[in-house]
Amino acid sequence: MLPADHPPAPPADLNALHPAIWPRGAQRRGGVLTLGGVDVRDLAAEFGTPVFVTDEQDVRERCREYMDAFGADAQVYYASKAFCSRAVLRWVTEEGLGVDVCTGGELETALSAGVDPAMITLHGNNKLPAELARAVAAGIGHVVVDSYEEIARLAYYAEQAGARPRVLVRVTTGVEAHTHEFMATAHDDQKFGFSLASGAADEAVRRVLALPQFEFAGLHSHIGSQIFDTAGFEVAAHRVVELAARILAEHGVVVAELDLGGGFGIAYTPEDDPPEVKSLAAGLRAIVTAQCAAFGLPVPRLTIEPGRGIVGPSTVTLYEVGTIKDVDGIRTYVSVDGGMSDNIRTALYDAAYTCVLASRFSAAPAMLSRVVGRHCESGDIVVRHCYLPSDLAPGDLLAVAATGAYCWSLASNYNHLPRPGVVAVGDGSAREIVRRETLDDLLRLDVG
Repeated sequence: MLPADHPPAPPADLNALHPAIWPRGAQRRGGVLTLGGVDVRDLAAEFGTPVFVTDEQDVRERCREYMDAFGADAQVYYASKAFCSRAVLRWVTEEGLGVDVCTGGELETALSAGVDPAMITLHGNNKLPAELARAVAAGIGHVVVDSYEEIARLAYYAEQAGARPRVLVRVTTGVEAHTHEFMATAHDDQKFGFSLASGAADEAVRRVLALPQFEFAGLHSHIGSQIFDTAGFEVAAHRVVELAARILAEHGVVVAELDLGGGFGIAYTPEDDPPEVKSLAAGLRAIVTAQCAAFGLPVPRLTIEPGRGIVGPSTVTLYEVGTIKDVDGIRTYVSVDGGMSDNIRTALYDAAYTCVLASRFSAAPAMLSRVVGRHCESGDIVVRHCYLPSDLAPGDLLAVAATGAYCWSLASNYNHLPRPGVVAVGDGSAREIVRRETLDDLLRLDVG
């Protein structure tokens, strides 16, 4: 008897690595998974498990693909919320990308990594006064304003600093992105941006243009995350360009920059079919060009903000199997040494992942499995449906693919587990770029 949620059929080869899902440097040697030329058994022995393993070359190649696809007349910013560390921010900026941040912590990480402040964009629906002041003092390239209160606050700090920040107005277009409810960010009933339908976006532009402390840079629209087609972008672009036409008619100001945000999807399972970056870029350019032509406007400079698309496929999480429990012939529960504290996305979004036995080859029959963590929650699920070899044993290493985006970033210390480290691999060598937390780290904060 199968469970009610009907898992997919087993793959033809349990040892195969789907090229669209795994890092480009992933392969099996003697049946063992290697990442960036490094044996996962060696990684586990040196750095422990769970551990995030990031292929540096994979990250850099994806940066270059975005830069090449969108061209010199556009700008690509890495969305650091996907994964923020000094090493990764250095990699992306060395490849020509800017960085967008949404908190003071992300901003300080970018600045401490040596990112040019002019190539930083600050987002957020409730930026703290200290964060606005720091951004202005640092001379960052853009601030995306998100509320009337923020416009007033930012003007105050700009005047205090004698600065004139470049401002983008975030527009809520009312577009329903085809994604999970919590990842859709442009429908009217949510916290981000100024609504087009209510006229708030027009009023926000009026206030920005009326303040001499600002340079009005353009408009920003982000419709959501893990999006596989350009249909939603087409509707959003039409509405934003329509606003640009009204701005020209009312104020005589040409919108010079249009930031379409990010949200471009990646493959987590073989069923996922995201577009290639070149085709995505061509589609977005065609959409914006057509909409501007319809309204008789010059084409603005296009800006995009990929995060998941750059770092997501580059990273694999390694776990060690602890216990294996067959449940009445329905499925087998495989417990690992991590869980929802290092990957909350399955519990939060019902996200799907691909998982393989990494430390050896197996020719055993497929076993319907659920990979679960060690937390005190029945919803502590890492991979809801997967097939693993029926000879799986405690001590084996499992690898979960495409965990570079929003896994470490959303990690917690639930049940007082230290957060895993992050290891960069390449050319057969490995180095830690984010140190694994220890129990001493947890206790150091407890001053009671």
